[in-house]
This record gives sequence, C-alpha cells and structure tokens, in this order.
Amino acid sequence: MNGVVLVGRLVQDPEITITESEKKVTSIILAVHRNYKNSEGIYETDFVRCILWNGVASSTCEYCHAGDVVGVKGRLETKSYETAEKEKKYVTDVI
Repeated sequence: MNGVVLVGRLVQDPEITITESEKKVTSIILAVHRNYKNSEGIYETDFVRCILWNGVASSTCEYCHAGDVVGVKGRLETKSYETAEKEKKYVTDVI
C-alpha cells in the first residue's frame, strides 16, 4: 500500500497550470516539522513537493496562501533523470 498523509505550511502561494490535455495542475511545497528534536535540541523541517490535480488544484489555488496550514493525503511517486554529467538523480513527490 502506497499512502502518505502530511500536515504542514505552504512555502509559497500556489499557481495553477493548464496541461496540453486541458488538465489543471499545481505544484506546492509543504514545510513539515518533524515531531522530535535533533541532537542540538532543534526541531527540523522537511520540505516536500506535492503535485495536485484538477479540482484539488483549483481549490488550493483559490483558498490557500503562503503560510497556511494544509493537510495532504496522497501517494508517493519516484522519478529518475540523468544530469548532463551522466549522473542519475531521483525525485520523490506526493501525488
């Protein structure tokens, strides 16, 4: 089962994009605080990219702004690509 639930703050205002197939999409970055302190006594933050489609993308762009706390429920998707130096890189998103 591939499922993830995150709650965090939007890093920037979401912007809608229309694909060639007329689907609405937006990419948001969610700042998610870890629930434990590191060895220096500081709570660390992870920045997670989330891809939102169609109605969810529209609603998010209309009602949510940078700094708002939002919840995201989705699945993880990992993609890979090769750099100009022939190095393989991996990117994981929440869809």
